[in-house]
Amino acid sequence: MVATWSPQSWRDKPIRQVPTYPDAAALADVEAKLASYPPLVFAGEARLLRAQLAKVAQGDAFLLQGGDCAEAFADFRANNIRDTFRVLLQMAVVLTFGAACPVVKVGRMAGQFAKPRSADTEVIDGVELPSYRGDIINDIAFTPESRIPDPQRMIQAYNQAAATLNLLRAFAQGGFADLHKVHGWNLEFVSGSPQGERYEALAQRIDETMAFMAACGLTPETATQLRETDFFTSHEALLLPYEQALTRVDSLTGRSYDCSAHFLWIGDRTRKADEAHVEFLRGVENPLGLKCGPSMDSDDLLRLIEVLNPKNDAGRLTLIARMGHEQVEEKLPALVRAVKREGFQVVWSCDPMHGNTIKSSTGFKTRPFDRILSEVRGFFAVHKAEGTYAGGVHFEMTGQDVTECLGGAQAISEDGLSARYHTYCDPRLNASQALELAFLIAEQLKEERNAMAEGTDRFAAAQ
Repeated sequence: MVATWSPQSWRDKPIRQVPTYPDAAALADVEAKLASYPPLVFAGEARLLRAQLAKVAQGDAFLLQGGDCAEAFADFRANNIRDTFRVLLQMAVVLTFGAACPVVKVGRMAGQFAKPRSADTEVIDGVELPSYRGDIINDIAFTPESRIPDPQRMIQAYNQAAATLNLLRAFAQGGFADLHKVHGWNLEFVSGSPQGERYEALAQRIDETMAFMAACGLTPETATQLRETDFFTSHEALLLPYEQALTRVDSLTGRSYDCSAHFLWIGDRTRKADEAHVEFLRGVENPLGLKCGPSMDSDDLLRLIEVLNPKNDAGRLTLIARMGHEQVEEKLPALVRAVKREGFQVVWSCDPMHGNTIKSSTGFKTRPFDRILSEVRGFFAVHKAEGTYAGGVHFEMTGQDVTECLGGAQAISEDGLSARYHTYCDPRLNASQALELAFLIAEQLKEERNAMAEGTDRFAAAQ
């Protein structure tokens, strides 16, 4: 028998990666305030995303999920939100046009404020303090006062998420996403790069296609798909007091939704089936993600799938593989085979970032771009070999002109990392590197879809 679920049933379970607040009364007050605030997203939007992800699970669309490693209060600017959004639009256009495949667009935005850490404390110059866990919990400044968990930060996170969502909805529905504006999405610092030039060539082909469609009577005025797009938000559901406070009962269905974001995922450090994070998320109706690292074994994965998606609904669960470039072709096949054998309907997505983090000789935490590309290739190779669908990619990126990941066409070197290294936690792809990744994925996806079509044709001919 599965125990009865409630939004607070997680509180009776063991929990990891959640801070201890020194003032319990202040925490309770903030939770009560958040529980009275309007939802950030709506149940109907989460259902729409779940329906679109069902198409991905069936091989009829592709999931593009990207954004900041950890949103920072200090970087909260309209231009930053806009630039990240338009890089994701560029990537989606590359994938849609290059692989003739609908793209489901999900941002790591408007809620990605908390970060799991490998240790509870960190030491700098002999001084040991609690680790920085994201702006929703404490401050990055290395002082005893800054590192004390402060529940009031949840209020600031809510307000920033609300404003970010407002702007994202305006961009997605207000004309910014109009396909006639594909040239305008190219960022200035990318436009002269090989990726920018390749994107401009693709944009020219789109212009020609749009002119043909207009001649046939299909214009942004007659087809809203040409001027608007669906865009969803996501984050790791790490700080459970915040997530519970924003959980609402949908008036149409009577079911609970975590209204802090459309899509929530469980990290590799908090995925124990009998612990708090899995307990909380098993009861909300949002589409969910589950990070699958190299330590995941098949039995654990199958148990988690049964807990998180007991009805085996397509679109409910996305498995986000984060193996590292050296282990993806060794570790991933057993998981894919087990899921396929049991007939579970899931989306398989690739996180090529988290397993490829290194420390440079100059002291910066970074990720070599060639290793990121290698993991993506390995991910597609595994699914091709197993006869399954490589359905998505999940990565950390920004529209800012940063130098945080090594390599790419810009050939960012270890010495060059310091030029514009701005991340609070993990290194992110910049726009040029993100576009380069998109073109690679488009090629891999096109090959995969062509192979699937050939297989279907051969089957039909044999009948």
